[in-house]
Amino acid sequence: MASSDLVGVSEDFRGVRPTVLVLASGRGARFLASGGSTHKLQADLCGKTVLQRTLDAVRASGLPWHLEDAGHPGMGDSIAAAVRATEGAAGWLVLPADLPLVRASTLVHIASHPMAGKVLVPTVQGRRGHPVRFAQGCGAALAALQGEAGAAALVRGWGSETLPVDDAGCVFDIDTVDDLQAAVIHWQLVTRS
Repeated sequence: MASSDLVGVSEDFRGVRPTVLVLASGRGARFLASGGSTHKLQADLCGKTVLQRTLDAVRASGLPWHLEDAGHPGMGDSIAAAVRATEGAAGWLVLPADLPLVRASTLVHIASHPMAGKVLVPTVQGRRGHPVRFAQGCGAALAALQGEAGAAALVRGWGSETLPVDDAGCVFDIDTVDDLQAAVIHWQLVTRS
């Protein structure tokens, strides 16, 4: 992650520093079915694993974070375990670990953006992405989640604000070998410029 990614980003979070929850519990079945020879998070992306690229951005953001990589039956279970492990956090940014192109500056922008409601969803050219930010008051409901749907029902029930961002990494996840190849091309183009 280039240090220039953080230029102009305020380090003042007004006392509110939500915790980034990096969700790495999935089975990666689609990646394997597409011809992958390893779990997608362990696949090589220009010299580092997909997971390491995601963690590099999270670390560079300076935000508190938690890696949830224990085996869980579904996304909801992963979110719940991560929220319980970070009880008392000042809110959460839920980030699937298969988004290795997300920028640190985007994480900071989402974390520091004022929220009027309980949920803030980044969008890229109208497409909803991650990390989804949840206010501290969402903790009990998030900690009770189960199943494959993650927090989608909570987001619908509470409604959500959207935050347009200029970061394709928020919507560029690695589900197949073709996705990984596209990420390699993107990474090479960005690091050459």
